[in-house]
Amino acid sequence: MKGMKKKHSAVFKAKVALEALKGDKTIAQLSGEYGVHPNQIGQWKKKLKEELPAVFSDKRKRENKDREELEGELYKQIGQLKVELDWLKKKV
Repeated sequence: MKGMKKKHSAVFKAKVALEALKGDKTIAQLSGEYGVHPNQIGQWKKKLKEELPAVFSDKRKRENKDREELEGELYKQIGQLKVELDWLKKKV
C-alpha cells in the first residue's frame, strides 16, 4: 500500500489545516490523529495561511458586480434584438 496516494476532501484538508493553525496540538499529534503525513499537514497549513485573507477581500464582490453588469448589458441587447425582430416580422 506504500506509495499510493490517498485523496482527501477539501473539507478534511481545511479541518486538519485549521487544527494545525490553531496550534493546540503538534503537527505530529495531528498526523497520528488524522493519519496524514506531517509534511502534508504543513503544506495544507501553509496554503490556508496564504489563501485565508482572500476570503475577506472585495475581489468576489467585484467579480459579482462585473458579472451582473455584463448580464444586464446582454439582457439589454437581447431586448433590443427582440424589438428589431418583431419590427422586421411586421414589415414582411
